[in-house]
Amino acid sequence: MADRADIQSVLSQMRTLQAQVQKTSVPKPDAQSVDAVTQSSALPSFADMLNQAVNSVSEQQNKANSMSTAYEQGDPSVDLPQVMIELQKASISFDAMTQVRNRLVDAYKEIMSMTV
Repeated sequence: MADRADIQSVLSQMRTLQAQVQKTSVPKPDAQSVDAVTQSSALPSFADMLNQAVNSVSEQQNKANSMSTAYEQGDPSVDLPQVMIELQKASISFDAMTQVRNRLVDAYKEIMSMTV
């Protein structure tokens, strides 16, 4: 049953992030909305969002490593299934971050190859 709780937790986090992204999305820009977006400090910048994502992946990996170390040292409060779930979460989040990085690099290369 602990597996379901972890999966539900991850799903709820994903739904929360999706809701945040939908709230911050801006419809077709016009002159007024562009000015409002540039003046608004409520919207995070792309660099901030990317930094937050990298920090989140790092925290997930640190948590998985600490749980793994605790299990290896014989901590009775840490179960093997919990350790495996955390390691899988860390692996999946790292793979996703790697895919995002690859897409960004591809987009950068494509933009740099455009003629002006």
